[in-house]
Amino acid sequence: MTLSPSGPCTVGLTGGLATGKSTVARILAQRGIPTFDADAAVHELYEPGKPGAALVGELFGHEMLDDEGGVVRAALADRVLGDNDSRLRLERAIHPLVREAVQAWLLAVVDKSIAVVEAALLVETGAYRLYDVLVVVSCAHQQQLDRALARGVPAERAHRLISAQFPIADKRALADAVVDNSGGLDDLEREVDRAWSTVHRLCAARSTRPRSS
Repeated sequence: MTLSPSGPCTVGLTGGLATGKSTVARILAQRGIPTFDADAAVHELYEPGKPGAALVGELFGHEMLDDEGGVVRAALADRVLGDNDSRLRLERAIHPLVREAVQAWLLAVVDKSIAVVEAALLVETGAYRLYDVLVVVSCAHQQQLDRALARGVPAERAHRLISAQFPIADKRALADAVVDNSGGLDDLEREVDRAWSTVHRLCAARSTRPRSS
């Protein structure tokens, strides 16, 4: 994601399962800030006829695909959760395609001052180093579970998904700004305001060097 210094300050927005990063992204979008959903880009890549679906079929067999050739995401998740080798193989295949999509989008908003990319695995994949600023949305572990269950995620799957991600505390330690989503929506709006003042300050003084840690 290396653009010229005249391009937008790139903000990586991440968190954990059900911490509320998508809600934060919607708040920012409503405020007119360009946002890109990298996880939605992955879903698009998994659609029938798309390169991501073809790669999943090659890596794990056509039982991972539905009758139309799209990825059965639940089956794929079951395959890679708890299987580090399979997860790494999937990431090595898919993430370059996602980064191409992000890069194309960033070039399309090159005239903006700030551009936000929302993605679940920025820290796990090391991709956070490509961004000027890292923002982490966090809440308590039990809140993650409760919100995931309220969303209809089965309890066992929720536990496995959270376990497969880096602990929120580790992500917070790497963050340039943290949005605490342990309260209600009004509290979250205030948290976004507070974090965004930090983002503006860091973007004003940003370095074009990639992160070193």
